[in-house]
Amino acid sequence: MQLYFAPNTIALASLILCEEAGIDVTPIRLDFANSEQTKPDYAKVNPKGRVPALVTDQGILTETIAILEYLAPDMVPADPWDAARMREMMTYLASTMHVNHAHKMRGHRWADQDTSHADMTAKVPETMTASCIYVESKLSGPFVMGETLTLADPYLFTVCTWLEGDGVDVSAFPKIKAFRAAMEARASVKKARAEGWVS
Repeated sequence: MQLYFAPNTIALASLILCEEAGIDVTPIRLDFANSEQTKPDYAKVNPKGRVPALVTDQGILTETIAILEYLAPDMVPADPWDAARMREMMTYLASTMHVNHAHKMRGHRWADQDTSHADMTAKVPETMTASCIYVESKLSGPFVMGETLTLADPYLFTVCTWLEGDGVDVSAFPKIKAFRAAMEARASVKKARAEGWVS
């Protein structure tokens, strides 16, 4: 399998999961600085022009939640309530927290005026802090679902790598800090840093 990614993007979650689950995948790095994700070659892989994209022998899969569940279904809690709570966190990350972050650099997705883009960028510290308040209220530690690593953990960790850059005072969120420390101690995250998948 091949996994298209760019450093410091949400695709990091899928790369970390592959390491955690021992899945053999070939990472293919896209150069976002040169807009490689918008070029015709990548449009054949993912016409949405985003990462991640997972190339399998069954076809191409996009969207982080779908990719994580495909790669490691055994990392979904067996209990239906716990599985739903895990997906609740993942859906929040996808639908709200990631969108909050994207307003900093991707305002053109929602508005055309430069003043609108500036306003969205200025709002990011507030909205990302609000998201952290929510996430903090849901964490029981050390991981999203307690003692057991699930699909939600590489996803949340990836989003949490953006916090300082988004103007969030992480010192106000001890559970998030402890979660990040627990993830940083794992071999998967150490490899991600060594490979330059995250800075």
